[in-house]
Order: sequence, then C-alpha cells, then structure tokens
Amino acid sequence: MNQLELGYRRCGELTRQYGTTYYWGARLLPPAQRRDVFTVYALCRLADDIVDEPDRVDLAVPQQGTSAERLAAFRAQFFEALAVGGSQEPVMAAIVDSINRRGTDPECFERFFAAMAADLDRTTWETWDELREVYMEGSAAVIGEMMLPVLEPYTPEAKGPARALGNAFQLTNFLRDVAEDLDRGRVYLPQADLRRHHADPWLREVTPQWRAMMTEQIARNRGLYAEGQRGLAMLPPASRRCVGTALVLYSRILDRIERADHDVFSGRIRVPDSEKLAVLVRSLVVGVPRVDFGARG
Repeated sequence: MNQLELGYRRCGELTRQYGTTYYWGARLLPPAQRRDVFTVYALCRLADDIVDEPDRVDLAVPQQGTSAERLAAFRAQFFEALAVGGSQEPVMAAIVDSINRRGTDPECFERFFAAMAADLDRTTWETWDELREVYMEGSAAVIGEMMLPVLEPYTPEAKGPARALGNAFQLTNFLRDVAEDLDRGRVYLPQADLRRHHADPWLREVTPQWRAMMTEQIARNRGLYAEGQRGLAMLPPASRRCVGTALVLYSRILDRIERADHDVFSGRIRVPDSEKLAVLVRSLVVGVPRVDFGARG
C-alpha cells in the first residue's frame, strides 16, 4: 500500500473512531466521495485535538511544544503541503490530494485555523451573533463549505443550507457537551442569553432557569436544522442520503436532551448505535425521513 492510500485509510479510521455520525452518513456515499468526507473530518479532528485533547497525540501532527505552537506548526505544514501539492506524511498527503481534486477554496482553511486558534485565547462569547459570526464562521459554517465540493450539489444555492447545517451540528455539540467544555474552562453558550435567563452552567444543576435557557437554544438549533434541510433537494441522491442521515441522527440528540429534562451534566447524551443503523437502513430503502423542526411540546 502506498503512502497516499495509507493516508486515506487512516482518515477513515479517525472518522470511524471519533465521528461516528459522520462515518455512518458517509457510508451511504460511493467510495470516492466517502473517503473525501473522511479527509475533511480528519483535518478538523486533528486540529481540534491539538486544542482540546493535547494528550491525544497523533503521528500526523507536530509532537512537541505548547498547544499554540503545535497548532501553528500544523497549520504551517498544511499550507506548505497545499502549496507544493503533497506531503510525505500519509494523512496530510490524503487531505491535500482530496482538496486539490475537489477544488476546495483554500480560503476556507484560513477561517478554520483562525477559529481553532481562537479557542486557545477565548473562553466565552458574549452574544449569539458574536459566537456565530466570529467563532462558528470558521469552526462550523466553513465545514459545510468544505463539504460541498465532495457532495457535488446541483446548484451554488446549496451553500447557504450547507453553512446552516454546519452551524446546527456545532450548536448541538455545544448543548450536549456543556459539562466537558466546563472542564476545559470554556462556555460556548452566549453569555447574554445566560444572564437574561439567570442561568449559571457552572452550578451544573438543572434549575428552572437552566431549562428555560436550554429550551430557547434548542429552538434556535432546530431553526438551523430546518434551514439546512432545505438544501437536501439540491444534492444528488447519494449525497442527499448521506447528509440527510447525519441531519436526522444529530438532530435527535436534541430530542434526547429534552427527554433528559435538559440535564447535560450527568453524562454524555448519545444516540444508540441501533437507532443509527435503523435510520441508515431506512435512508437506503425508502429515502431520508423528513423531520418537522417546528415547535415541540
């Protein structure tokens, strides 16, 4: 097996290990598209781990230095590999090969690495607009843009829904991972919203104020999913099944947060593998189920 194929295999392993929802969704794509999804995920996962899981050191990233130094070195390695069209490191070689074949705009990665660097300096965000426009622009919306060349949409109008879906996925992560983020000293919920509801995540308690704040955030999240769902019709069938399956599965995390009475402190809320498999099979047999993201009782 040559270095490039080794890199693609490793990208798939990273996705299967850490991004199960993306992995299940990508299984619905033809092999060539599937492995390109895995490269997008691998790049994002490796950079994110430098920031959030510095003890989880992968051979594909710089080994020495502080998180800031390692992230800067990884960024430099990426853009150097992109400039010369390849790398001796297998994972980086696969990532660059995929980007060049798909014609992904390199500017996307400038925004992405800027957002990763912001995580090293910022622990809170004042308003939803600031969180979305400054941080999530490079950590979430841009991921939707990176995915578009892989998904081969029928129309450029798919860009807006793709960006919305990137934001939807990440906001779901923020709501699910409150406790983990607190352990890292970070709060990704808008401070203005927390103050308005008199909700304090640092208490790690489900109070009436916390429920009210989470209800508002979940409604906002479902609005983003509804906007992202509009883009499914703009994708070819295989891509529609891939993205639609991920959308359905990720949005069900919100349902489970509600069933847990908005308790995101006691343990990580997950969608069981059996449920993931059922959605995957249904997507293959009868098509992606459409979700009603209206008000929930």
